[in-house]
Amino acid sequence: MIKEEHNARIHLLAIVLVIIAGIFLNISRFEWIAVVLAMGLVLTAEILNTSIENLADFISPERNNRIKKVKDLAAAGVFVAALAAFITGLIIFAPKFIRLFS
Repeated sequence: MIKEEHNARIHLLAIVLVIIAGIFLNISRFEWIAVVLAMGLVLTAEILNTSIENLADFISPERNNRIKKVKDLAAAGVFVAALAAFITGLIIFAPKFIRLFS
């Protein structure tokens, strides 16, 4: 998935940056739990989305409006997971960065 999916590489880069920020800012055990769950949610959604897209392409290689809807819904699931992870990150990291730069 990482080799073939551009968005998966973006998510992986974000995960690496979040881990570095978490170590640098010394986030708490409970904050790590939230961060790990958020990262896992996004990766799981990306894996499911990629699986659905590959299966859909196998079943119907030609353009099909029903398949497009399925793919769009799977992609929306990744977006919702990524948005939830982003908000989780803001809640955890924003106050720490504000304190660091004030």
